[in-house]
Amino acid sequence: MNKLINYIKESYSELANKVSWPTRAEVTSSSVVVLSASVIIAIVILLMDMLFGHLCMPLIYGTF
Repeated sequence: MNKLINYIKESYSELANKVSWPTRAEVTSSSVVVLSASVIIAIVILLMDMLFGHLCMPLIYGTF
């Protein structure tokens, strides 16, 4: 039990004193980049899906 308590104390000490936490501005900036990239990728996938569904699938099924 003593090892567990010591582990928790050391973990807390490391998180409080040694870890370099990002600032609010850094987190916001990174979040905007991730959100923007996600939206762009989603739009590209949507366009590819629509292109494949409307052009390629009729050619494959012969209903063009």
